[in-house]
Amino acid sequence: MKTLIATVAVLAAAGPACAEDVKLTPLADLRARYEYVDQDGLADKADALTLRLRGGLAASDGGWSALVEGEGTLAAIAHYYDGLNGAATRPLVADPQTIGLYRAQLQYKSKAITLTAGRQRIALDDERFVGAVGFRDNGQTFDAVRAEWTAIPKLKVDVSYAWSVRTIWGIDGNGARQQAVSGNNILANVGYATPLGTLTGFAYLVDQDEAAVQKYRLSSQTYGGRLVGARALAKGVKLSWQASYARQSAYHRNPNSYAADYYLIDGALDVRALRLGAGYEVLGADGGTALTSFQTPLATGFKFQGWADKFLTTPPNGVRDLYGSLGYSLKTLGRAKAVTVQATFHRFDSDRLGQHYGNEVDLLASAKLGRTTLSARYADYSARSFMTDTKKAWLQLDWAL
Repeated sequence: MKTLIATVAVLAAAGPACAEDVKLTPLADLRARYEYVDQDGLADKADALTLRLRGGLAASDGGWSALVEGEGTLAAIAHYYDGLNGAATRPLVADPQTIGLYRAQLQYKSKAITLTAGRQRIALDDERFVGAVGFRDNGQTFDAVRAEWTAIPKLKVDVSYAWSVRTIWGIDGNGARQQAVSGNNILANVGYATPLGTLTGFAYLVDQDEAAVQKYRLSSQTYGGRLVGARALAKGVKLSWQASYARQSAYHRNPNSYAADYYLIDGALDVRALRLGAGYEVLGADGGTALTSFQTPLATGFKFQGWADKFLTTPPNGVRDLYGSLGYSLKTLGRAKAVTVQATFHRFDSDRLGQHYGNEVDLLASAKLGRTTLSARYADYSARSFMTDTKKAWLQLDWAL
């Protein structure tokens, strides 16, 4: 990391002398978010107003570039449990105060290959298995080397080796919520464009090599495939689809012996500004023992199975998510752009033993004004046999250069 930081500094210092060759780009983004949580079974409610700032510098010269970016999160209103500090009598809002290095990477890019080394974001496909956890203030990054090869038309090979996963818990991370989780992680993804969509095969060897993190029981090997496509049916009418299957088992030091399946089928119909969507996602179970169901510890979990975050760790009996959505989007509305309203309903059941876990309704409204994105969200989880009733609401402002 010190070498990468020094590289950017040298390029920046050389900028005035060789401005024709070195391009300097400032990096900055600001987030302000209010989150409210009312969860049955806890004495108090959560009120969290957090401010997140990222800033840095990128320098590039031809195919070479270097980047350094820092990050800090401040809790202006801290009436919540952040997972590390605060009273656990309040609901969890996983945005602890922190400051530190977010990214520091060196990259070479040509038409055929992109090579990246250092602390970096890695988001594969829809982030169901490997993601940047962008919703949380302190996003997930990887200390890794990554190669993306596109020399053959329609084919992309994407392989990473990561020796450390920098978690959302920040500088005070400890115990089961570590600042970083070491291990020899291999993330391989190969995609090919077909007439039906992009067909991707993947292999994710996740090595959570920290005894404090579930005693190594989140280490797994996952192999699978995914098909994503879309087709215009008429003017202003488009059908989109995706399907995925994967098989997971224990890896490296994981003391469990298990095998669990994952599958997804999802479709959406766009009729001008209106979108109708539905899907069925299953994270399977083996014998019902804790952490022998299909787990996704490197995923951007907030994007899946409801915004109330009840299934970030898959229950021992697995989870089946049957969902439907209705949305309406406009490219422009007055001065606003990318205006979206959306409602999604989830029914959650177990993969074994026929349990009905509960239902959830998620609502979203968002719009962009210049460099600023404004959004409001609401999640209402109604428990039947798993967890407790929970209501969450968010108001968020994002600004970026």
